[in-house]
Amino acid sequence: MQYRAPLMIEHRLIERVIAVIETELTGISQLNRTDPLFIDTVVDCIRIYADRTHHGKEEDILFRDLKKKPLKENDLALMNELIEEHIFGRKNTAALVEANNLYRTGDPSALAIIGEKLRTMADFYPRHIMKEDKVFFPSVMQYLSDREQQTMLDEFWEFDRKLIHEKYESVVIFLEQGKRGKPE
Repeated sequence: MQYRAPLMIEHRLIERVIAVIETELTGISQLNRTDPLFIDTVVDCIRIYADRTHHGKEEDILFRDLKKKPLKENDLALMNELIEEHIFGRKNTAALVEANNLYRTGDPSALAIIGEKLRTMADFYPRHIMKEDKVFFPSVMQYLSDREQQTMLDEFWEFDRKLIHEKYESVVIFLEQGKRGKPE
């Protein structure tokens, strides 16, 4: 199995989340409301699955290893662009959380911000995914030997194995601190 296979499988699940977001956007425009719990669930999916799980593998493993290689200028530039896009995605998600919190308190202007942030997400992820699947992943294969790819795959599986423990350790710490609601 190539190193990119699990990353591309993860992309397919993220695309399914985006399809659900598209449906919600239609509902927001027709009904002029949203369900804050739906937004919480989308945020959890994006933060834990798309960002921490998927982007975590890319940034903490793939990009880390590629930074040790003599990348061609265009591959290095694209990797840096992808890193910036990950940061953009995190900022957009944080803004969605903030708008959802405002919406919960009854601020009617927050619905427009929620719609805007969901639209940004729905537009952003498909382009980002296509850039990785069709351009970046195939291009950087040349820098990784079969052995390096297998080592990377093993590290991906280990990364996933530890993630659930990391997530719920942070939840317990949050609760121990006497906080309520959802940990960031």
